[in-house]
Amino acid sequence: MFSQVKQKILNKERIAFEEGVTLYKSNDLLAIGSLGRLARDLKTKQGQEKWIYWNRNMHLNPTNVCIARCEFCAFAKLPNEKGAWTYTIDEALEKVRKGAEGGANEVHIVGGLNPKAALPYYTELLKAIKNKFPALHIKGFTAVEIDFFSKLKKISHEETLKQLIDAGLDSMPGGGAEIFSKSVRNETCPDKIPASKWLEIHGIAHKVGLKTNATMLCGIGENVEDRVDHMVQLREQQDKTNGFQTFIPLSCHYEDTEIAGKVEPLTAFDQLKNIAISRIMLDNFDHIKAYWIQLGVGLAQVSLNFGADDLDGTVQEENITHAAGAEKRGLGKDFIQTLIEDAGYTPVERDTVYNVLAVAKH
Repeated sequence: MFSQVKQKILNKERIAFEEGVTLYKSNDLLAIGSLGRLARDLKTKQGQEKWIYWNRNMHLNPTNVCIARCEFCAFAKLPNEKGAWTYTIDEALEKVRKGAEGGANEVHIVGGLNPKAALPYYTELLKAIKNKFPALHIKGFTAVEIDFFSKLKKISHEETLKQLIDAGLDSMPGGGAEIFSKSVRNETCPDKIPASKWLEIHGIAHKVGLKTNATMLCGIGENVEDRVDHMVQLREQQDKTNGFQTFIPLSCHYEDTEIAGKVEPLTAFDQLKNIAISRIMLDNFDHIKAYWIQLGVGLAQVSLNFGADDLDGTVQEENITHAAGAEKRGLGKDFIQTLIEDAGYTPVERDTVYNVLAVAKH
């Protein structure tokens, strides 16, 4: 089976659903990793096979108030619940100022579904950020948030996106995808939009000129067939609109969540398989990200030998995974570059849309 998949990769042939499932069910992790590495290397330009990307970014979570309930979330609070927050525009700008002064060139904005922090609030915030920090790239709002804003204003998803773009939105993250499996979504996040709508909104974003990312959240009760199906649906959407930049396999953190104790947590083998198999399956995605916030820096570093070509970035002020037990909240640029170099690769600083800013000299 490995030789068959390897030949398909070499021939640039698409890997079938059944082959993806078979890879997941194998425990030959090093063989899977070598295929992930091969798939990555064949996608890179000559001379760039050892490039691993990173960027200087910060997260801004303007509100943790959320009227939706997800079993795997430790971040969200109900209105008036202890610990709930919604920043004023000035408070949010102060967070951004600290990030920009710390060297960030991207601000990643996501929050809860808060009726008091919807489209008017965010258009004002985006305009204020662009006014004060015009060089900052704003990557913001999951498809779930876009749908929420649209419903509150009774306007289309396209109109919502256009208003946000006019206010300063530059690209979209990939959150809210979770697992596309209907049964898993119904069990763990029934208030979230279904997979078809998530894909539709990203397709609209691509149509109006936004680059977006895509995620998959594992360890929430899904099976390996669900994971491969998730990748296949993303691959099919990319065939149609070609606006996804990178795929990020995420791992559930359980501290203070309702799902804790109900499902089997991911093992390190699972997490490395997610990296490698996504690289093998998603032939039309340019990048696979090892999100060190969730993997931990050690496993993220190992994943560079399993097909990942991006470590995310400095990630100042991350709150969502931190609320569920993630230990680290930010990395210095020197340490990120050391992680990459010690794994045998070349650190390449990028902007949000993968323009190269600096290639580390050895």
